[in-house]
Amino acid sequence: MTKRRYGDDWNGLFHSFGDEFEVMREQMDHLMESALTGIGTDPFIYGLYMRTGADERPIVQKLGDLPRTEQHLSDPGQREPLFDIIEEEDQIKVIIELPVVDKEDIDLRSEGRDLNISVYTERRKFSKRIDLPCDVMSDSASAEYNNGVLTVMIDKLPQADQGQRIAIK
Repeated sequence: MTKRRYGDDWNGLFHSFGDEFEVMREQMDHLMESALTGIGTDPFIYGLYMRTGADERPIVQKLGDLPRTEQHLSDPGQREPLFDIIEEEDQIKVIIELPVVDKEDIDLRSEGRDLNISVYTERRKFSKRIDLPCDVMSDSASAEYNNGVLTVMIDKLPQADQGQRIAIK
């Protein structure tokens, strides 16, 4: 009966890990190359934006590069800007990132509960419809653009009288 050395078993076990990691690295490289094919040199951005609605339920919205659907096939370089919504007591503040854009190229519209932003230049193409968390007074909107950041302030529409509890005798 031959005695096996303790170190030989461990060395053999860990040696095979190196081979497995090399195969995994090659597979990941292949996946990344195939995922990036066709994207070009523009950045690829995709993510989720989550906020809490008035009813305290979470609202999740997608953001980033626009998907290549029939609607957007004609303009594959179009992007969705990153944004944030801050709901204050009597107004809504929307902060939108629009880098390397002239303020004259920004088309900003408020329609009902929607805020629509679009920029179409040769260098940049952004488009986004933002669903605001409450009804707003479109005529009260003001916007400021500074260092690639657009800040929009819109007054909330006063809530209808919720009434008052009536005691029953």
